[in-house]
Amino acid sequence: MHVLITGADGFVGAALVQRWLTAPPLGCLPGALRLSLLDRDFRSGPSSPQVHQYRGSFGDVQLLQSVLAEPVDLVFHLASVPGALAESDPELGLEANLQASVTLLNALAQAVRRQPGASAPRVVFASSVAVYGSVGPDALSEDTLPSPALSYGTHKWMTELLLADYSRRGELDGCSLRLPGIVARPRSESGHGSAFMSQVFHACMENRPYTCPTSAQATAWWMSLSCCLDNLLHAAGLPSADMPASRCWQVPVLQASVEAVVQAMGAARGLVDELPVAYQANPRIEALFGRLPKLHTAKADAAGFRHDGSVAQLVHNVIAQLTQPPTLAQLDSSAPGLPATAPAAGLLER
Repeated sequence: MHVLITGADGFVGAALVQRWLTAPPLGCLPGALRLSLLDRDFRSGPSSPQVHQYRGSFGDVQLLQSVLAEPVDLVFHLASVPGALAESDPELGLEANLQASVTLLNALAQAVRRQPGASAPRVVFASSVAVYGSVGPDALSEDTLPSPALSYGTHKWMTELLLADYSRRGELDGCSLRLPGIVARPRSESGHGSAFMSQVFHACMENRPYTCPTSAQATAWWMSLSCCLDNLLHAAGLPSADMPASRCWQVPVLQASVEAVVQAMGAARGLVDELPVAYQANPRIEALFGRLPKLHTAKADAAGFRHDGSVAQLVHNVIAQLTQPPTLAQLDSSAPGLPATAPAAGLLER
C-alpha cells in the first residue's frame, strides 16, 4: 500500500505519520506499506525503512512525477499556507492553496489515466470551516452554504469542488473534511487568532499565568489532535458508496465555552481553586473565534465521524498528547521557510 501525505512535517501531518507507523489501520500490513512524505523540509530523517521523504512543493510537477512513479493508493492532502499569509501575499496564497492543489490533483488523475484499469486513489483533503466565512448566532448545519470571506476559505472551497469533479469522473476517490481548530498546537504557535484555544491548555499544564483574549463565556469549536487523526483515518476507509455527491463532510465539532474547558483542565491538573487563566476580551478575536454557534452534523454522525464527546474527554485527549514525547515537528511546527503569522480578520481556522 502506497500512502502519500502532503504537509507531512507539520503539526497534524507528523502526528498522522507517527500514528500510522505505531498503530497501522486494520487491513494495512506493515511490511507492505510505503509512506511517501512531502513537505518543504524535514527536521529529522526517515524513522523507518517504509518512509520516503520528498522535499519541495506539492505543486512541483517534476517532484510529483518522482513521488508517483509507484502508483499511490491513498493521499492525505494536509498542506497549505495560513490565511493571513495568503491575504498579505495573495500570489503565494493562490499558488500554495489553490494552484498547487490543482497541480497535485491533476497529477494524481493523470497517473490513473496512464494505467488502464487502475483504481482511483482515495484522496482525503483537509478543508476548513473557513469556507463559511463570518458566522452569526444561528446554528449551522452541514447543509449551510459556504460564503468565504477570505482567499484561504475560497481556495479551500474551490479545491473541494475540483476534488468532487475528479471523483465524478472516476479518476480520483475524494473525501474532503471541513476541520475546526485542532488543539493543542505547540506553544510556539502564538500567531493564530485562535491560538488561545491551545494556550489555555499549556497554561494549565504548566500552572503558568495566561490572559485569554476572550471572555470566559466565549464559545468555540474544539477538536483534539487524536480525534482529528481518527476522523482522517475514518475518511480514508469510508466506502465510496457512502460518499455524498459533494464528496465533502462537515465533521462534528465540540462546541464549548472557554471557561468550561479551562475548568475541566484545571480539575484534571488539581488547579480548581487557583486557575492560572484570566480573561480580557479582545472584541475582534471574540467576534471571530469566540461566538461560534451550534453546528449540526447528523449526516457525518451517521457516517461514523465524531468529535471528542465531552469537554472532559477533550481535556483527557489533550493531556495525553502533551505528555507524550514530542516529535520535532511538534516542537516547532511553523512551516519551514514560512513565517508564523496571524490569520486575517474573518478567518475560521482549523
